[in-house]
Amino acid sequence: MVQSLHTHSGPRVPFSVEFNPPRDAAGEARLWRTVREFERMHPAFVSMTYGAGGSTKDRTARITGQLAQQTTLLPVAHLTAVGHSVAELRALVGAYADCGIRNILVLRGDPPGDPLGEWRRHPGGVEYADELVRIVRDLGDFHVGVASFPQGHHRSPDLATDTAFLAAKLRAGADYSITQMFFDVDHYLRLRDRVAAHDPIEGAKPIIPELMPITSLRTVQRAVELSGRELPKPVLDRLRRAAGDGPEENRAAVRAAGIEIATEMARRLIAEGAPCLHFITQNFAKATGEVLTNLGYEVTAAPLSA
Repeated sequence: MVQSLHTHSGPRVPFSVEFNPPRDAAGEARLWRTVREFERMHPAFVSMTYGAGGSTKDRTARITGQLAQQTTLLPVAHLTAVGHSVAELRALVGAYADCGIRNILVLRGDPPGDPLGEWRRHPGGVEYADELVRIVRDLGDFHVGVASFPQGHHRSPDLATDTAFLAAKLRAGADYSITQMFFDVDHYLRLRDRVAAHDPIEGAKPIIPELMPITSLRTVQRAVELSGRELPKPVLDRLRRAAGDGPEENRAAVRAAGIEIATEMARRLIAEGAPCLHFITQNFAKATGEVLTNLGYEVTAAPLSA
């Protein structure tokens, strides 16, 4: 599991956050302001996404290295198989290691251009994430995470097959998994039960739920669409009521509803024994900080960004 969670002994369930590689200099400046805000909140770890098809590989690697070397945060580096040969993957893992990064989240990754399009293996690469787990494990003493899917991956023919794939990744040497974003806690609980029933040993490894505090109906609908899923009807109805009937959604009302939904989900996940709460931040700190405050966490500095 991620290294810092082994030694966590505080009164609260640990939380972690996910950043996206910025597109330009202004976005990078904003990211670093957000990083410093979260640094004062003491997350268990932070992760930096990778971009479809490795489209942000260089920026992801550089900023992840800077997080390791220039902050007190524990970074988890993303690594995807799309568009990379085994030699390139090994080189990237080596570059992470040179920066002192020992935590890597292994993902097969989405095709460039269309995340729901046909997946093609690089001629010199790997087909499945369990192969990539083994590559990382063979290169040194790394803590390795993988992805899990509460409703099953959209490419899996059924939940039984999806569960078998997750168990295979864990058996290959992964220490834990982080779920795809979801909005129904029952889906997370069923995933946990399925893995435990399929393989009790691997099912005992932590499954970290990923939460997205919603601040825009349009944005979350697009994000869920790209994952191959749909918003649960009760959540969608709640957000639509908040959005109103005008030509533009009522962003303040949607945001308030989104914070409430994330807080309710987090409370239930904590009650059900989730090992950590992993927040999608979209490179802003305020929404996640509000959810944490609602949960009774001590947010030591008021977030500055929206």
